[in-house]
Amino acid sequence: MINKETITDLFFDLDHTLWDFEKNSALTFDQLLIDYQIPVRLDDFLKVYVPLNLEYWKAFREQRMDKETLRYRRIKDTFDQLEISIDDDMVFTLADAYIQNLPEHNHLFPGAIEVLDKLKERYSLHIITNGFREVQHFKMRNADLTPYFSTVTDSESVGVKKPNPLIFEKALRDANCEPSRAVMIGDSYEADILGALQVGMHAIHFAVAGETPHNDCVMIDDLERLLEIL
Repeated sequence: MINKETITDLFFDLDHTLWDFEKNSALTFDQLLIDYQIPVRLDDFLKVYVPLNLEYWKAFREQRMDKETLRYRRIKDTFDQLEISIDDDMVFTLADAYIQNLPEHNHLFPGAIEVLDKLKERYSLHIITNGFREVQHFKMRNADLTPYFSTVTDSESVGVKKPNPLIFEKALRDANCEPSRAVMIGDSYEADILGALQVGMHAIHFAVAGETPHNDCVMIDDLERLLEIL
């Protein structure tokens, strides 16, 4: 159990934890498919794209795929599986337009702002993210999240991705915080939870996508539960 009397700093993942990535991503693609007159229903597109994107992000996190390949293949391979012919120029156009338009959508998980308002009264708050630096900062500004966080540590700046201990250690140094006084809150068991635990941080697993239950840390499916735990 977490002894909240000893905790001083909370570290949040951004996508899938505070910022509702799947909802914002779907809204972005809905508009792009219309704008570029792509002959596919959004639901059919997302049924293929979403699991591909998760698979390729895992490869990116494990340094088996670089950023540009990720951006290209998640779109190209989706259309290939849908048997829709699309040339590389359009793939790159869609990939760029997606990155540019995604941060324009600001949907957060229910209760995010209210929970952050209350937690900020008692703790220093921070972000640790594997997302692309320029996109993550844009998302935070547009969603009015920036004022809540003392530090933002992103994988591009550090050169490694969660669960690599170096990114957690960099975040802890920037926060001037000992691991035993810190809690990591994130959706990814591998990247957020195991990554934090291996450097001595506490962890809370925000599990909203039917993740397999485990006993490595507290699991929650509602951000407001943080106010009971912390």
